[in-house]
Amino acid sequence: MPPSILSSTMNITRRRGAIAFFITLGALLVGVAITLNIGWIILNERTVALAVLGVILFALLIAGLVLNTIFLVREVRRNERQNSFLNAVTHELKTPIASIRLYLETLQRRQVDEAQRQQFYSIMLSDSDRLLATVEQVLKAGELGQRTRQLNRVLIDMESLVTECIAIALQRHNLPPEAIVLAPIPGAVRLHTTGIPEDLRTAVLNLLDNAVKYSPSGVHVRCSLAITRYTRVTLRITDTGIGLPPNQLKQIFNRFYRVPGRDMTKIKGTGLGLFLVRNIARQHGGDATAASPGPGLGATLTLTLPLTNPTAPATPIGTL
Repeated sequence: MPPSILSSTMNITRRRGAIAFFITLGALLVGVAITLNIGWIILNERTVALAVLGVILFALLIAGLVLNTIFLVREVRRNERQNSFLNAVTHELKTPIASIRLYLETLQRRQVDEAQRQQFYSIMLSDSDRLLATVEQVLKAGELGQRTRQLNRVLIDMESLVTECIAIALQRHNLPPEAIVLAPIPGAVRLHTTGIPEDLRTAVLNLLDNAVKYSPSGVHVRCSLAITRYTRVTLRITDTGIGLPPNQLKQIFNRFYRVPGRDMTKIKGTGLGLFLVRNIARQHGGDATAASPGPGLGATLTLTLPLTNPTAPATPIGTL
């Protein structure tokens, strides 16, 4: 087992032990508090005021212990997610850099024919794109963490935006055109929303990358755009990949979160992609959700945004 994976496994074991310790400690303290309170009531059963005071103090003590235990467990889990994120980002940064360095050293030390040279250039360019995508994702997460971003709305044709993102995803992952398909819009209507093109492009690309990444047995992604509730434009991206258990459908949108039990040695990521999708959607007045029939049965990720009348004038966003 590689040292990084062994170290990660040991860290996870230690964190789980810490969580178990805090839960056990909290349970013991609650037991001690209950025992002391019962003893207080028995000793002061003839003094109503003291008995009532004991009950009140007991309730406050129990509430404090429970809140303290919840806080400690939450902090341990947050640290676990952040450490997993740091490990993932380190790998996502180190791998393409090592690859680029290897090919540069090969070009420097050896004479290679033109065809192989062009192949090396193509691989290095792909690795640099991967490196840039990781850096941009981390920077975007930091930007979204800022509460004030003064930008202007523009009218966005969602079909054009999604088509552009599909072309980028196909090129990025070297896929044939039939791997990712956008279904025709019913009625051939034009669906528009108002927002920041760069952010919405990031959200759609992250959804597509997520669908491709978690389809190890073959990429068959189907996208659709439609009007829902008369005031919303909805993008659905459905894959036939590894799917999701029901208890993970909401958690996958948390910062740094990655579904436990998946083969982390083959499927890499920072745990920021879907977090960015949800935050971008909400900052535009929409939302992002996930649905899946179960593990191994694929998943559908949905991005919902406000529908905009293309004849309406653009207005400033204000504070996002």
